[in-house]
Amino acid sequence: MSADAEGSVQKVAELMKDARIAMVTSVAADGRLVSRPLSVQQVEFDGDLWFFVDREAELLQQVLTQPQVNVALQSKDSWVSVSGTASLVEDPARARELWNPVAAAWFDAEGSTDTDADDPGPAELGAVLVKVDGSTAEYWESAGRLATAVSLLKAQVTRGDVEATRNETVELP
Repeated sequence: MSADAEGSVQKVAELMKDARIAMVTSVAADGRLVSRPLSVQQVEFDGDLWFFVDREAELLQQVLTQPQVNVALQSKDSWVSVSGTASLVEDPARARELWNPVAAAWFDAEGSTDTDADDPGPAELGAVLVKVDGSTAEYWESAGRLATAVSLLKAQVTRGDVEATRNETVELP
């Protein structure tokens, strides 16, 4: 990967670092687009995103049939949209590695499938990993609220363009 491409991926990672919830859009059997919020598993972004879903989730059935998805994330002054391919990852060691109290809280609320487990993990709570292998990421980065307000006012007075956001599309590895 070139230094420019690596820098672009790092920029996307920086913009996403504070995002905790993503809207994941998949394709239903009838062709409808379906979005749902999922908790982003915190790993160093290299073009892949990781999520825990219930093994009975509609999302899982959809990506097994039509793996193309889009993931939208928002943090303080930025928005990122990642297009890619989702897949089920059946790797108990990786699931345990990514398992955390936030994920456990979501699944524990649903009820454990193994009520005798002392420390129920992903398998006992019916959680499976879905990996999104990103192909492109598009981002919009704001210069902040004050700069945006000034740019909007300037654009209105001069009838020019609003220059308060930066928009780029990045090819992911």
